[in-house]
Amino acid sequence: MLDFIYYPVSGILWVWHKVFGAIPFLGPNSGITWALSVMFLVFTLRAILYKPFVKQVRTTRQMQELQPQIKALQKKYSKDRQRMALEMQKLQKEHGFNPIMGCLPVLLQAPVFIGLFHVLRSFNRTGTGYGQLGMSVEENANTANYFFSPADVQSFLEARLFGAPISVAITTPQAQLETFGQYGTVPTVLNIAAVAIPLMVIASIATHFNSRASVARQSEAAAANPQSAIMNKLALWVFPLGVLVGGPFLMIAILLYWVANNIWTYAQQHLVFRRIDAEEEEKKKAALERRADNAPKPGARPDQAKKRKSATVAESSPDTEPADEADAGSGTAAAPGQAPKPGARPQGNRGKTTKPKRKR
Repeated sequence: MLDFIYYPVSGILWVWHKVFGAIPFLGPNSGITWALSVMFLVFTLRAILYKPFVKQVRTTRQMQELQPQIKALQKKYSKDRQRMALEMQKLQKEHGFNPIMGCLPVLLQAPVFIGLFHVLRSFNRTGTGYGQLGMSVEENANTANYFFSPADVQSFLEARLFGAPISVAITTPQAQLETFGQYGTVPTVLNIAAVAIPLMVIASIATHFNSRASVARQSEAAAANPQSAIMNKLALWVFPLGVLVGGPFLMIAILLYWVANNIWTYAQQHLVFRRIDAEEEEKKKAALERRADNAPKPGARPDQAKKRKSATVAESSPDTEPADEADAGSGTAAAPGQAPKPGARPQGNRGKTTKPKRKR
């Protein structure tokens, strides 16, 4: 039903396995080869989702900036929910705000994780809880898995990371662990835990610090929101704890996905946040420069600043005639204390005619 997700995920993983498997000192059956393939599958998918993530960060910041206006609308139209919804849509449209972009990357990562979990679990279909129940080891090893041939499936089952098969979890039943004896020694729970527990701890700590970086960038108004406060606590403490609680039930390959995903998130957050901060600083500097250009000079009166500004505009206008020529052509009177221009008519009785007096 979800083959449109499973096949792309399997295809990307297949490509990276071929790339790292071609390295002479690794080989296709190496646990490091499969570990790198899983990690670079994550990096590839997250690179595809890079632009939506940047949009998410910008949307989150824009939502924080609009928070005072949103609260004002909620207070003003608290008794008219329909009018409030219309005004909220109008506000979002005016500022180009799209709330869907704020959760799009998270929504897109969910099917990716489901696809990866299904593809990796399908490599190991023997035992309770893994793929098709009742399938023997021979049947499983000779069954293709989407883009992977039966030989690739056997390679995955044979791959071990520090002695532990990457296709098993701490809680894998002992009966299933014994089936791996055909690929080498039978792994023990302690052997698996020695690899899985450090990955769980790293994933949990990385989840906490990534959440802390996101929470630290929230505005005071957003952090004071009760709903945001609850989500912050979940992100800071519950989600990292969930990795530790659920880690024993996840195969080592899935734990590698979790670690790689957190590594990418940590690097991406710092890169994007630094870039957006630099853009905000440039905008602030430009605004300050414009304000400084329009401000009056030290010691100048406000009216003098306005006159100086208007004079500058007049001088820079190409349609403005020189003052002397305009005065000469129109016959405007000279300023007090100045001699009239040559050829200028007296302006004392300009526009008035005097009639001669009649003798009586």
